[in-house]
Amino acid sequence: MFGSHLSIAGSMTNALNEAVELGLDTVQVFTKNQQQWKAPPLDPGAVREWRSRVAALGWQDRIVSHASYLINLASVNEELWAKSVDLMTQEIERCEALGIAFLVHHPGSHVGTTLEAGLANIARAYKEVFRRTKGARVVSCFEGTAGAGSTIGGPFEHLRDVRSLSEESTGEAARLGYCLDSCHLHAAGHDMSTAESAGKVLGAFDAMCGVRHLKVWHLNDSKGKLGSHLDRHAHVGEGEVGGGTPGKCSPKKLRASGFAAILRDPRFASVPKILETPKEEDAKGKPMDLTNVRRLRGLME
Repeated sequence: MFGSHLSIAGSMTNALNEAVELGLDTVQVFTKNQQQWKAPPLDPGAVREWRSRVAALGWQDRIVSHASYLINLASVNEELWAKSVDLMTQEIERCEALGIAFLVHHPGSHVGTTLEAGLANIARAYKEVFRRTKGARVVSCFEGTAGAGSTIGGPFEHLRDVRSLSEESTGEAARLGYCLDSCHLHAAGHDMSTAESAGKVLGAFDAMCGVRHLKVWHLNDSKGKLGSHLDRHAHVGEGEVGGGTPGKCSPKKLRASGFAAILRDPRFASVPKILETPKEEDAKGKPMDLTNVRRLRGLME
């Protein structure tokens, strides 16, 4: 099940139609301008059009949204924390209205305080957000990060604790999941460069966090080396995970990479796999999403 993060410019359904044109099985979108705190209410006509198109495609329970990068539920600043709670509430409400199954977001940064305090702030935030959105079916997915500085989400211990504490504060385990990103994993120090090392990474994640809670994959190559904490995405097979260089993919190295371990794992067969690779065209003017998906699908043969 492959998708890509696509634009909703002009119409929400434009992202769905573009996904179909690219031969994808799902899509990831922002439901609002991710650089703004405020958003106009969803237009009822646009919601009906979106839901009708999703139903026609049979894509219920597989579409992903990414929350605004402005949100920091871990913040020690009470004003920013409160604004983040408000915006996360909006994000969930919009996903619920659109029937979007999964909402991915970065856990946040504990800058100015301790990791423990940051994790506690996230759990406190979710208690309030879930109170406001009681009954929603959207699953909030903590995304693993590259782990730079005070950013939460690089070590698996962070992901384990943030979900556990949020579950404890809300009592709603079914609404809390994970998203893993192959670029972020490698940059955070989890070796995804070979199928063997990636298998060990996935085993460690399962033991600590539970692979059953993994609801979304982001499949991106990494410009940054192992443990660099550099969050820079590359085309599949053209970075440190797939063993290639910009513009050059080695099929042999790609087939021996962590991408192969992910795609050959039956546990992930029904997990949406979303590309967040650069939106570029190849030398023939074709979207690189086509190339990236072709490379990934080739690993399943």
